[in-house]
Amino acid sequence: MKEALFNEVEVLKEEILKLSRDIHENPEICFEEYKSSGFVKKLLREHGFTIEDKVAGMETAFKARFKGQAAGPTVAFLAEYDALPGIGHGCGHNIISAVSTGAAIALRKKMNQLNGEIVLLGTPAEEGGGGKIILLENGEFDDIDYALMIHPSNTSMIGRGGLATARVDIKFLGKSAHSSTPEKGINALTAVIQTFNLIDTARALMPNDTNINGIISQGGEATNVIPNIGECNFSVRARNLNDLNSVINRIKEIVSSVESFTGAKASISVGKAYAERYMNRKIGEVYKKHMESQGVTVNYPDPNAKLGSSDIGNVSLKLPAIHAYVKIVNEEVNPHSRNFTEAAITERANAATIMAAKGLACTGYELLTDENLRVEVKKEFEQKVPKYE
Repeated sequence: MKEALFNEVEVLKEEILKLSRDIHENPEICFEEYKSSGFVKKLLREHGFTIEDKVAGMETAFKARFKGQAAGPTVAFLAEYDALPGIGHGCGHNIISAVSTGAAIALRKKMNQLNGEIVLLGTPAEEGGGGKIILLENGEFDDIDYALMIHPSNTSMIGRGGLATARVDIKFLGKSAHSSTPEKGINALTAVIQTFNLIDTARALMPNDTNINGIISQGGEATNVIPNIGECNFSVRARNLNDLNSVINRIKEIVSSVESFTGAKASISVGKAYAERYMNRKIGEVYKKHMESQGVTVNYPDPNAKLGSSDIGNVSLKLPAIHAYVKIVNEEVNPHSRNFTEAAITERANAATIMAAKGLACTGYELLTDENLRVEVKKEFEQKVPKYE
């Protein structure tokens, strides 16, 4: 069956690579991926998938299904397709969509012999919008047993974790005055600056591996006017959701003290929390096996390496999932860069896309057909993944 699935991907090769190219040439930021999601849906419809549009109330989210000969497990391939502002597909989401779509269609060709169902879930707004979190909140993962996806990178790897993260936006309202009589005003910029200073002071009291980075997005318009509005935005990362909540609560305490000290009134907005990541090793090993059969060396993560964040972490709290990495560039090229944008459509990237589609299709097949594997996957999930309130 492995060879049969490999052959199906080869037959689909031009369609898969055209999908990657079309998405790459039409970069759209989070929640605006109308063309990109349309490209994916069009190809899926051509291959017999039934599509539910605008799921979870998101215009660019969708759920495509293809059922097997009888009831059984449901395996979902996740497709991201949002681009980064200013640099296009510097995270290679065109490849993610192409791999997941190619794997789903290849496996669909064999579903008349298999029990279960395959789903291609279109997940918008990974880059800051938390599309998968919205899908989870609306029950779109409730009927899915396993979630599979890959991510292009500068190494091929399984089992990489991730940090919990959330965006925190703070706005201070003060009172304008001429700078010659500052006592008549309330300086909102001072409140912003003190917030930064107190966060830096409090770092030693925060959980290990906490990372806070912020910018001042508004701090006045003229040097001779006391600013009445000050705004700052922070990206907060922590080891897990519990630590993340602790850090955010500390920031709220800091803002409250700044209000008392400066007289400015604050409003705080906390974005959707991306959870830490628990990648299923048993499923990852299956993917690794099928990639290495194609000559790809798949590594395990360096335990001391820096970690990023993604809303796949929230999915991994709900059900067994993988977020494997496939190498498309040399190690010195970093994702989220213009160099990576250019790399995401090269011949090297195209070759990696086809190999990853083969590996993911075979992984989905084994989950549908190997009951012992499913037992082991469930056992690992229950032992490793925490149960949050």
